[in-house]
Parts: sequence; structure tokens; C-alpha cells
Amino acid sequence: MTRRSLLLAALCIPAALPAQDIAGDWKATLKAGAAEFRLALHIAKADTGFKATLDSLDQGVNGIPVSGISFQESKLKLKVDAVAGSYEGALSADGASIQGTWTQGQPLPLTFTRVKDAAELKPPRRPQEPVKPYPYREEEVSYENKSAGIRLAGTLTLPQGKGPFPAVLLITGSGAQDRDESLMGHKPFLVLADYLTRKGIAVLRVDDRGMGQSGGAATMATATTADFATDVEAGLAWLKTRPEVNARKIGLLGHSEGGVIAPLVASRNPDAAFIVMLAGTAVPGDQVIVEQVRLLATASGATPQQAEQAAAKQKEVLALVKQEKDAATLRKKLQEGPLAEVPGAQADAALQSLTSPWYRYFLEYDPAPALAKVKCPVLALDGGKDTQVSAKQNLPVIRKTLEAAGNKDFEALEMPGLNHLFQTAKTGAVTEYAQIEETASRRLTTDD
Repeated sequence: MTRRSLLLAALCIPAALPAQDIAGDWKATLKAGAAEFRLALHIAKADTGFKATLDSLDQGVNGIPVSGISFQESKLKLKVDAVAGSYEGALSADGASIQGTWTQGQPLPLTFTRVKDAAELKPPRRPQEPVKPYPYREEEVSYENKSAGIRLAGTLTLPQGKGPFPAVLLITGSGAQDRDESLMGHKPFLVLADYLTRKGIAVLRVDDRGMGQSGGAATMATATTADFATDVEAGLAWLKTRPEVNARKIGLLGHSEGGVIAPLVASRNPDAAFIVMLAGTAVPGDQVIVEQVRLLATASGATPQQAEQAAAKQKEVLALVKQEKDAATLRKKLQEGPLAEVPGAQADAALQSLTSPWYRYFLEYDPAPALAKVKCPVLALDGGKDTQVSAKQNLPVIRKTLEAAGNKDFEALEMPGLNHLFQTAKTGAVTEYAQIEETASRRLTTDD
């Protein structure tokens, strides 16, 4: 649920020896528990020494900037402000490797080696991604969210034939997402849109406001889930104007935070034909986060006692955030309390996130009342190994809420062995997402 807080195992670049000895491409593998991340460093000469970018190959994150580099007597000190990380290492005598330690909350050994073949830097295989030409029509579209004064851009895929076709609007999870919901080198919404369109369903997927071709970047600092819901309503209204779409058969499919937005929009737009909640929540956000911390700690190898301690500390943090509205006072209380042992840069990043309008809204928003107002059919699916949105925490509440509201047309199912992205997973840890070739389990479809 909190993609904004996902660790991007980022590193920096060395700056040692003459430029001709250090410039070029380097590779490394960062090991954090059971997780491994392949990294690529691209180093070039600059007027004042060197400049470089970092790619996290398995996560699909490219061009991470290096914010500080120093080199003395073959010793490297590196800094990446974007992730509150640092690196210290030494260039080998033959200039073939850099051995050192990456620190981001905890120290981890890391060694870079020179790249001899560009093929070593290829991104991981994603065999489910469709390859053009597609057996359907694809159209770049845009429309206005008039209430917010924002133009949104996306892709509409239409089955072959005249129609009108049933349609679905895809709603991304939290954080700034592109229309494919690109994450960890995967494009789940591209894969899902391809599958549905081949089955005769028109699909609209859209860049979030401030992302890709959509406007609204200036609003992102203050936007909340409620604001994103108005973007979805604009998309729903626009789909009704398309002659190829059956206006009485338009549904909403949301993943993660999108699974919260879908019932919110359907609760006040009775012409929504159906909703699909993929890893959607049904309890207030502070409960989601505390359980998420416990599950993530367990998946990372923590003992039950350690996981409970982490969850208890997170609960203490969130209680302070909800109680104290003044940012300066909250900062003081957190730094004197649960964040006392957190390094300064990391504490600053955490405080910025914790005090954002989106986070405050998310912590206190209860999705159940909106879900109770949904009269259309509902399909709710949660992965049994999801460590971001607990199936056991949320599915019972979804069932109870819909039953109490008298909605007789719903399914709320746990899918064993699947993680937050609905991949077949071993532990469900976030760090596994990039390592799994599968973008989404075929169990999400009715083919198997």
C-alpha cells in the first residue's frame, strides 16, 4: 500500500584514479537478507572530476543521481541524498573493482566490478509483457478533470469490431504511477489491459496526475486519496462519451490504493457497473500500516518477537502523527521518542512523509462506509502472501461490510501464494517483486 516508502537499494559511484581509469560502466549486486538487487553504474568525466548515474536493473529504476563524491588515497566516500544513503569503498590496485560498504539504515557490503559486456546490464525478462502488433486498437487520449483544472492523459485499448463494448477503468496504487503502473521493472496494468482487451473489454489506463503526460504536478504535494478519486470520476465520465463503449457497462478496477478509490467513486456514482478491488483495504490506514510493518519484518527474517516490536514502534509513531497536527512539535516528539535512534537524514525523510497531506488523510480514512454504499457487483481479491495489505485483516471486513449493507452480488477471495502484485511468491517481501519474472499470476484470469 505504501509504495512511497519502498526501499530503492540505491548506491553511488566511485571517483578515483585518473578519469580514463574509472570512467565507464560498473556492476554490483546488493544483498539484503534473502533479497538481491543488480546495480549498474554509468560513470563519465566532468569538469570537476566525475559525474554518474545509477540503475537498479531488477527494479527498473534508472538514472538515480549521485549527490556527493570524494576521493583521497584510493578511498571513496559517496552520498545519495535521494535515498538517504552513503557508500565508502576503496579502488583496487588494478582498477578492476571497488570494495566497500553501503549504509542505508544498516551497513551492507558492496563490491563494484567493471563491466566487460553490455549484455551483463540487460534488465530482467518480463515474458508476460505484450509485443506489438496487438490484435486490437490502441489510442492515445486525454481529458479534463474540470473540478481540479487538470488534464489527464492515458491509453484506450479497444477490441476489434464495432462495439459498443463493456469497459473498465484501471486505477493505480499509491505514489506517482504511470499508466502501466510500472514498478520494480514490471508493468502490471499493461499486462492486464492486454489480457482484458483480447477478451472483448475496452480498457482505459491513465498516467496519475503529475506523472507521464498528465498535468497536475503542482498539486501533488497536497493531493490526497479524495483528490485522486475526482480524477477517476473524470475518466468515468469521459468513457461514457465514447461511442465504442457501452455506457451501462463501465466498471472500475483498482489496485492497492486504487482498491480504496474504486468503492469511493462507485459509492457516489451509481452508474458504475462493477468494481474490482485488487489488494484493496477495508480498515483505517493506521491499522493497515501497523500490520504491514509486522508482515514485512516477518518476511525479512525477523523473529515473531522482533516483528511485534517493530509493529509496536510503528503504532507509537502513528499515534503521535494523528495526535499532533503541528509539524514542528511532532518532529520534536518523534525525535525524542520512537525516532531517537534513526540517523538524521533518514529521520528527516520519514518526517516529511509522515506529515504530508496524503499520509495524514490515509491514516485516518476508513474505507468501510463508502464500501457499504456500493450497490453494484464487487470482486475483492487479496494475495495470501501480501505483506503490504493483509488478506486476513481486510477480507473479513469487506465481506462483513457488504453483507451488512445488503449487497448480495460480491466475492471476496484470498489467493494463496500470491503477493501484493499478485505474483507467485516465496515470502511476499517487497524485495522479491523485481526478482520474479512473472508480472501477474495467470490465476487472476479464468484461463487456467
